[in-house]
Amino acid sequence: MLNNCICGSGKAFSECCEPLLSGKMPAKTPEQLMRSRYSAYAFGGYGDYLLKTWFAPMAKGLTAQALSEKAQQWVSLEVVDSGVADQQGWVEFKATYLEDSKQRVMHEKSVFTLSGDCWLYIGGEVTTDR
Repeated sequence: MLNNCICGSGKAFSECCEPLLSGKMPAKTPEQLMRSRYSAYAFGGYGDYLLKTWFAPMAKGLTAQALSEKAQQWVSLEVVDSGVADQQGWVEFKATYLEDSKQRVMHEKSVFTLSGDCWLYIGGEVTTDR
């Protein structure tokens, strides 16, 4: 078990992303969902979770198997800003990963919607610093 969560929250994994990834609890905020989704990508093998937390109309053509593949080596996550207005939320973040032994940064402004008591990822505007 990890001491500090891979999402960079400073909390223990068991108190941060693990309860979300294991399905024991839903994300309470868009930022919490985004952090757990980052962890899912960083660990790999959590395609079912990623698909379940994606707003269904925006996840067409995606499969849990494909989402489970660990395509990047994620290094760190920095949340720049986040907010909620009624049943909509957003998170701006920078995720650092390795590509060809060089650090790259994916900068995304993600949007989320609240469906019942569950936050869902809709999509985002992504730029990659090269």
